[in-house]
Amino acid sequence: MNINERTELISEIGEFLKNYLDEKYDNKKDDNLIEFEKVIKKAQSNNSWFTDENIKINLTYWSKKLIKTNLNQWLSKYNLKDTPRKNIAIIMAGNIPLVGFHDFICVFLAGHNSIIKLSSNDKYLIPFLLNLVKFPSDKVVYLDGMLKDYDAVIATGSDNTSRYFEYYFKNKQSIIRKNRNSIAILDGNETDEELKSLSHDILTYFGLGCRSVSKLYVPKGYNFDSFFNSIFAYKDLINNHKYANNYDYNKAIYLMSEYKFLDNGFFMIKEGNELHSPISTINYECYDNISHLSKKIKQQEENIQCIVSNIKFEGRIDFGETQNPSLNQYADNIDVMNFLLTI
Repeated sequence: MNINERTELISEIGEFLKNYLDEKYDNKKDDNLIEFEKVIKKAQSNNSWFTDENIKINLTYWSKKLIKTNLNQWLSKYNLKDTPRKNIAIIMAGNIPLVGFHDFICVFLAGHNSIIKLSSNDKYLIPFLLNLVKFPSDKVVYLDGMLKDYDAVIATGSDNTSRYFEYYFKNKQSIIRKNRNSIAILDGNETDEELKSLSHDILTYFGLGCRSVSKLYVPKGYNFDSFFNSIFAYKDLINNHKYANNYDYNKAIYLMSEYKFLDNGFFMIKEGNELHSPISTINYECYDNISHLSKKIKQQEENIQCIVSNIKFEGRIDFGETQNPSLNQYADNIDVMNFLLTI
């Protein structure tokens, strides 16, 4: 297949997702849409973090990104003439729906074969979408056993699994991703609309994504009232039993440990140095000098995925945009397409 044929196939997935979203809410169905609905229910039964709302957010994102104009614009910077076909292993995470899909798209558009190790937490959505548009059988293999006959690896996991990956794949070209977190830097001049957008950055996917904001940096003396008012729009999260269990557990820990924290009945703010925050909580840290803060963040850049702020930090993005990366915004700032075209 040439690059135009490969791009056409990927765009068909985007078109299907758009039709699914349109048809679903117009109560019109065809056989593929009905079948996809069943697959989604199966994925939700397997992973209860995959709520209707989170599935809808994710499918809407991909339906907008996988159109020909976006794909062609993204690929225009790369030399995609026929390159030697390689076998690329993709070890996917499963913290949010379709989290490994971008890696697969990169491998396919680069002209390589994919050996996919699906996460047990997200093992139904990608196979359905690829089968739907009839990807060539020699281009996609699902791994169910020992990995062999591969040329390079893209592996995503926790800090613990990444150490295993680094050892196991030490003799192969690889991209290995570990835990990262996203941060927001506030100066106290944010509008209500910006704080509402920040709430989206924090609580979409229950905060489980590496692009989900899990740490706030605020000026000393910052008043959290406006922040709490904006985040209250997500109060219904407490109706999700898994979220509620995490909230109750973390609150009990904070009370028993006599930590100081702010609580609005479904979400907590706690002072702490850690970049990572547990579900239903966000850590904050005060600063009094932007220059010093900038140096501190620079020292932690290998652990940071996104920086959200109005303050001019290198690589910063606008409020509300963490879950809407462009196709050329790669995880960990590693250009996957360039990696695939140079192995």
